[in-house]
Amino acid sequence: MTELQIATANDLGQRLHAMGIAARMASQVLSAATAEVKDHALHEAAASIRASTKAILSANRGDLEAAGQAGATAAFLDRVRLDETRLEGVAKALEDVAAQPDPVGEIMSEWTRPNGLKIQRVRVPIGVVGIIYEARPNVTADAGAICLKSGNAAILRGGSESFGSSLALADCLRTGLRAAGLPQAAIQLVPTRDREAVGLMLAMTEFIDVIVPRGGKSLIERVMREARIPVIAHLEGLCHSYVHAAADPQMARKVVLNAKMRRPGVCGATETLLVDRAAALTHLPLILHDLFRSGCEVRGDEDVQRFDPRVVPATDADWSTEYLDAILSVKLVDGIDQAIAHINRYGSHHTDAIVTGDAAAAERFFDEVDSAIVLHNASTQFADGGEFGFGAEIGISTGRLPPRGPVGAEQLTSYKYVVRGVSQIRP
Repeated sequence: MTELQIATANDLGQRLHAMGIAARMASQVLSAATAEVKDHALHEAAASIRASTKAILSANRGDLEAAGQAGATAAFLDRVRLDETRLEGVAKALEDVAAQPDPVGEIMSEWTRPNGLKIQRVRVPIGVVGIIYEARPNVTADAGAICLKSGNAAILRGGSESFGSSLALADCLRTGLRAAGLPQAAIQLVPTRDREAVGLMLAMTEFIDVIVPRGGKSLIERVMREARIPVIAHLEGLCHSYVHAAADPQMARKVVLNAKMRRPGVCGATETLLVDRAAALTHLPLILHDLFRSGCEVRGDEDVQRFDPRVVPATDADWSTEYLDAILSVKLVDGIDQAIAHINRYGSHHTDAIVTGDAAAAERFFDEVDSAIVLHNASTQFADGGEFGFGAEIGISTGRLPPRGPVGAEQLTSYKYVVRGVSQIRP
């Protein structure tokens, strides 16, 4: 299937069908590609991003202007926005992915049976990965890079609000593929803003082996409801920070402010703060001062409202809302039992943190909070594949089945069994 055939397909369904055929063929090439070839493609793509900075940022300005005219919030625009520093981070992430060990071909375990058969469990690519995402254009580069590193072909359907930026970044990825002699169909971006493409992708059972959705609650719900393909679910990031009675006040201030306000629109941003009632008088006023000074709206229960007249009364809906904005719900709790119960009831099993000087309390939090990532004395904004040493991530999987947590190249592999014998037959 040539690029010309894909580009000249009569309608969207035919075009996606053609992309699926091309991706399947490319995946067969990638599965046999050496680590050196894949890493060369990633380095060349990073170089192309740096060389194309002006063009990418120009496309991004167009996306931002259109999103602003459509009434996007400041936090949403921050997710779409690229600048020279962020774009350098995108290029560096590709190089970081290249620096990771190649997962393909890794011998996960091996053993010998009493009959002499030697058995190995070996990592292999999944095949073709479909990624459906919103807003953040850097996902185009991250997802393409991780799929390439893991030997998978990728079909990317980016958000309409970052369409121009994603097209520009995809061109750079294709430049890397060409330089390494790999098929350009290894990383394809669906070339339309039409939402029909999402439904069509979810039914491409012949060509796509797994779907990874990354976006808001409505997108995830649609994918989970309509997909006829296995899904690696990235649910909403309804993350919590819990200030325990034994927390150091200055540490609590520092961690909470970063967890909410470093980038309020990312999935690892804290959305609900829980404060031990025993620490409220000593800790909460300083935390509220920092939040208000940084421009954060605070919504609190009746107990929290007594500490500051600027606190907006919280409703029941606030405890289950992912704001993705400079808004934080705050609640006082009567100890760690109530904190854990609240998190497990309202959280999305994404990322939750405890701030405490009590090691036993931290261990109990780790054991009993049912989330993909749990932290002690650290910001929830560390919920990121790059910060975990994966180079980048394709999302944070919140399901209980693997992969769970940040999904990097290793997590986008399956395995097969390789069995070696010397004429054994089964009796």
